[in-house]
Amino acid sequence: MTDALAAVLGGRQVETVRYGTELVLGLSGRLTLTVASDFRLGGPSGVEHFFPSLALHPTGGLLRLPGARIAEAAATAAGGLRLVFDCALTLTVPPDTAYRPWEVGGPSGSLFTALPGGYLTA
Repeated sequence: MTDALAAVLGGRQVETVRYGTELVLGLSGRLTLTVASDFRLGGPSGVEHFFPSLALHPTGGLLRLPGARIAEAAATAAGGLRLVFDCALTLTVPPDTAYRPWEVGGPSGSLFTALPGGYLTA
C-alpha cells in the first residue's frame, strides 16, 4: 500500500492550502489530501502540533507549503501518514482509533483512506 501511495503522491506540488476544522492540501493533478485529525509539521526550526478540531490558523510551516513538492510519501501499517516535502518540512499524521485521520482523493473520488482503528483502504 505504501508503494501505491508513494507512486500517486510522489512529486505532486501543493497548489492550495485550506484551513479550518481540517487541513486540505490541493495538489497538482487535481488531487486533494484532507487531514481531519491531529498532525505534526516538522522542520529545521522544530515541530509544530496542529489540532484541526480546535480550528487551524495559517502559521509557521503551513505558510511554506504552497509551491512545495512531495519528495516522499508513506503510510504506516497502522494507518498513519508521513509526507516529506522538498522545502525541508515533514507532515506526520498518526493513526486514529475513532476517526478517519486522513484521505487522498481525486476527481473520481477517494483513492486512499485511513479508517478508524488503523485500516487503510485503496
